[in-house]
Amino acid sequence: MVNRQTKRMMERRQGGADPGAAATAARHQAAARTAGADKRTTFRGYLSEVRTELRKVIWPKRHQVINYSTVVFFTLVFLVALIFVLNFAFSKAVLFLYK
Repeated sequence: MVNRQTKRMMERRQGGADPGAAATAARHQAAARTAGADKRTTFRGYLSEVRTELRKVIWPKRHQVINYSTVVFFTLVFLVALIFVLNFAFSKAVLFLYK
C-alpha cells in the first residue's frame, strides 16, 4: 500500500513527461497490493516469527521484577489507605452537616 507522500514523490520523479505515467503507476500500485494479499503466513511460520520477536525482548532480571513489584504493591497500599481516609472523612462531614 502506497501512502499519499510516496505517491507525490513518485509523481515528482516522473515529472509529468509521460501522460500515461500516472495510470502506469496506479496499475503498479494495484498489482503490488494484490501480490501482498495472496501471501499468507502459515501457523508454523507465525509461531516462528513470534519466537524471533520474543528473542529481541530485553527481559528484566529477577531483582528488577522484585523491586518493581514492591514499588507497585506499596503504592497500591498507600492509595487504598488514602482513598479510605478521604472517604471516611467526607462521609463523617456529610453526616455531620445533615444531622
